[in-house]
Amino acid sequence: MAKFRIAGISFDHMHMGDLLRMTHEHPDAEIAAIFDPDRARMQSAIDTFGIPEDRVFTDFDACMKAGPYDIAILCAATADHAGYTERLAPHDLHVVVEKPFAASVADARRMMAAMEATGRQLIINWPLRWVESHVTAKRLIDEGLIGDLIEVHFYDGNRGPLYHLADKVEVTPDAVERQKPTSCWYKKSSGGGSLLDYLGYGATLGTWYMDGEAPLEVTCVNDETPGIEVDQHAVTVCRYARGLSKMETRWGTFTDPWTIQPQPTCGFTFVGTDGTIASPDYASHVTVQTRARPERHEIPADPLAEGARNPIEYVIDRLRNGQPVEGPLDPTLCLTAQRIIDTAVRSASEKRTLELMP
Repeated sequence: MAKFRIAGISFDHMHMGDLLRMTHEHPDAEIAAIFDPDRARMQSAIDTFGIPEDRVFTDFDACMKAGPYDIAILCAATADHAGYTERLAPHDLHVVVEKPFAASVADARRMMAAMEATGRQLIINWPLRWVESHVTAKRLIDEGLIGDLIEVHFYDGNRGPLYHLADKVEVTPDAVERQKPTSCWYKKSSGGGSLLDYLGYGATLGTWYMDGEAPLEVTCVNDETPGIEVDQHAVTVCRYARGLSKMETRWGTFTDPWTIQPQPTCGFTFVGTDGTIASPDYASHVTVQTRARPERHEIPADPLAEGARNPIEYVIDRLRNGQPVEGPLDPTLCLTAQRIIDTAVRSASEKRTLELMP
């Protein structure tokens, strides 16, 4: 079988390195091109994966002309997702957008409209989708282990987006402070802030756990740190017909959850009519209570199935079998989450509870 030709578009998001590594390691994929206006930002990937010079571009149109490509991985600043998707759509390829989905509901709908007529898929990658404990929690909820799900609690974040590069390579605190004034993560105009960075995780996977149900109202409060134009801490409460759920985002956790779990613990807690499940990020198990067994007990996390162990593997498997992506990668589900995010942003600004935005 011919390999999937994959183009990496924009290195604004440090996850580009992770996604290119997955591409490089997949037997049915190849890095056919990479593009960023700033060559220096691509150099690490060029060296790590041995990307030939004729596949490295600082001009978008030249990159597209060198195609065709089967898939584009988009790791641009959130505010640029819609513009890049509209530019990519005419090139007969699938577009994998690294989270967040978009800077707004309007931008998300632009992206969906741009891809709708192409016959190709728009795919949104949320790295927490590939955490074994969270996938196991979804299975247990769907099997009815804790009855009807009535509450989703989410607390997540990290020390800050500039503390690590691709593959979680750490950056010194001094280097972090030097980058803040110019980083897209800390600019409103680029879609920065912990809320846009992490509420998407809670709202998207939360909507997945809730089988697509949307909340009725949203209330959000965020911090207001002098000298920082974006939030670094936000608490969002969603009122569903079935009850209240809470989603909290934090840049500035004591430790990063993929190295040492901070307190509060990063991850999800679920409350059902007949039990509870705690699913920490990157855990080897979930912790469960049920009416039949009310004491806390552990259930080992399921290994991820072959063909669904990471986003590149999953996307290629679905495309090979002529199937659409599902769950948190589905832009229709992600649009519900984006509505939650937009309502939360407006709620924090207006300091009041709002009905879910259309």
